[in-house]
Amino acid sequence: MVRDEAVVGCQGVLVIATRGAAGPGEVLVRIRGGSETFLAWSAEPLPVGATVLVIETRGTRQVDVAEWADPLDALPGAAGDAG
Repeated sequence: MVRDEAVVGCQGVLVIATRGAAGPGEVLVRIRGGSETFLAWSAEPLPVGATVLVIETRGTRQVDVAEWADPLDALPGAAGDAG
């Protein structure tokens, strides 16, 4: 099984919801100058449109994901006060 380590650490958006242990969804990831889709597995169900972080690769075109929120978005005054 070929593992695509380049995708680990990338952000993506779910285009098909994950169902936790009941089955995968699908994630669209910006990688290698374009966008690619992968089967996405998560510990708990995640909805369509959720921003996720790829935390592991399972092999050919399959990844483990976790819900992700950019920590910089939570900083006080970060929205539009850059200058």
